[in-house]
Amino acid sequence: MTDTDATPTEVPVADADWWRQATVYQVYPRSFADSDGDGLGDIAGVTSRVPYLAQLGVDAIWLSPFYPSELADGGYDVADYRDVDPRLGTLADFDDMVAAAHGAGLKVIVDIVPNHTSDQHVWFREALASEPGSPARARYVFRDGLDGGATPPSTWPSNFGGSAWTRLTRPDGTPEQWYLHLFAPEQPDLDWSNLEVRDDFKATLRFWSDRGVDGFRVDVAHGLAKDLVEPLRDANPKDFGLPTDGSDPLYDRDEVHEIFQEWREVLDEYDPPRTAVAEAWVARERVSLYARPTELGQAFNFELTRAEFDPAEFRTIIESNLELAAESGASSTWVLSNHDVVRHATRYGLPATTDGDAFLLSGGTSPELDRATGLRRARAASMLMLALPGSAYVYQGEELGLFEVADIPDDQLQDPVWIRTEHGLKGRDGCRVPLPWDTSSPAFGFGTHEPHLPQPAWFADSAVSVEEGDADSTLSLYRRALALRHQLQRGEDLTWVDDDPAVVHFARHDGWHSVTNFSTEAAALPEGEVLLSSGPVETPAGGAAQLPGETTVWLRVR
Repeated sequence: MTDTDATPTEVPVADADWWRQATVYQVYPRSFADSDGDGLGDIAGVTSRVPYLAQLGVDAIWLSPFYPSELADGGYDVADYRDVDPRLGTLADFDDMVAAAHGAGLKVIVDIVPNHTSDQHVWFREALASEPGSPARARYVFRDGLDGGATPPSTWPSNFGGSAWTRLTRPDGTPEQWYLHLFAPEQPDLDWSNLEVRDDFKATLRFWSDRGVDGFRVDVAHGLAKDLVEPLRDANPKDFGLPTDGSDPLYDRDEVHEIFQEWREVLDEYDPPRTAVAEAWVARERVSLYARPTELGQAFNFELTRAEFDPAEFRTIIESNLELAAESGASSTWVLSNHDVVRHATRYGLPATTDGDAFLLSGGTSPELDRATGLRRARAASMLMLALPGSAYVYQGEELGLFEVADIPDDQLQDPVWIRTEHGLKGRDGCRVPLPWDTSSPAFGFGTHEPHLPQPAWFADSAVSVEEGDADSTLSLYRRALALRHQLQRGEDLTWVDDDPAVVHFARHDGWHSVTNFSTEAAALPEGEVLLSSGPVETPAGGAAQLPGETTVWLRVR
């Protein structure tokens, strides 16, 4: 492979618009780096790796939840929105991390989880100690059951399996009201029609913004507003997709946009304004509502996390999401992997239409994973993604070409999906295994103690210390690609070049072309200077250069 050796230069852009073309690196703190040897990653561990992230070439760090939590759902059960989990550090540690990131030229984005709290949150403990109809219970969704109280108030399902309702029992054993939790029972849903709830979250936005946080990733942004008028209506079955008129009782209701308009007023109090990006699993026609400049300003596009390695599917998704960004005035967001999906190197190494859940339940044995194909395709897809206009989100470990850890022993699984589905789904632990940093240290350099999720022996081949010394490694590829992206990336332009139905070829500004061959057979490579390739590019003696199968090349075409 070849690349330019020029030093990356910053593209001059207004500070308020830094997010539009940024590369954001998602850190899952508990699995990133352990500084105190307790087996759990922490904030000081993130700080220690800021030089690595700066050298990688990303623009921002996004931290998944680091708040006090009983870890019923990997930290997304938050007991205190304005503190750091003591196992992960202190607010002073957080301030040090922000200072280190800013000192290295990196922005900081934090997760905010507004749909639900932990059942250990002071509000919910107060609600449990209060009577039905009390102000304490009005912050949440409590209801009497049907059939004399014995039946849940509605048929609403939990995203983690089973009912979305749990019934309370008084200390004397007397059953009483039910409370709503669209996720685990330890995650009671807030009632966002309550003004106290709204005001408290605006205070949380200001708390972290005042500490220097540059933006927020909003968890379950489409779930806050609910139709709680009785009798409670049945929700639309998830398999059928959400309606496009905002009429579902639980998700993507029109009222949610009133909440985010209030948030935007808070975010705009700062100079530069704080950014936000919505996690909103909604119909295509509704995504741009969350990304409007009067609301969160940007919304995730998750379609590539569900796409096959197919040229037509990739092109359709790219075209569609560029159109959506134009509609909202935002920039597109591109994601191949995150903490909720099977890593893309694994997805691409399985036969098309493979049931990923069945693969995980088999312990990664059926069907057999073709690692060489998966990694080759993952590298090609990553380069394609990094050439697109808009924000690129990189999940920790994908720059090492990590695969899903599919054989975690059943007794070490932590995802509530495993329990709630009665072992019908294995869950998301396989993409959350602590990173391998150094083959000469315990726990592959993650820390000095056995990590909270077991690392497989094959991590030794993908440790940072190994890949740093290999010019052809996936880490080296990401570093080169991100350096070039800094030089080349700007604006929203993209022009399609139709060469071959198996090839996705587009041109950006100043002669920058990205060409991806999705076929297993070689294709013609356009003439131009090869800036970078995801795999070897060979020129036959006396012939024109060929684009190998399952490979992406960046060219400068004069």
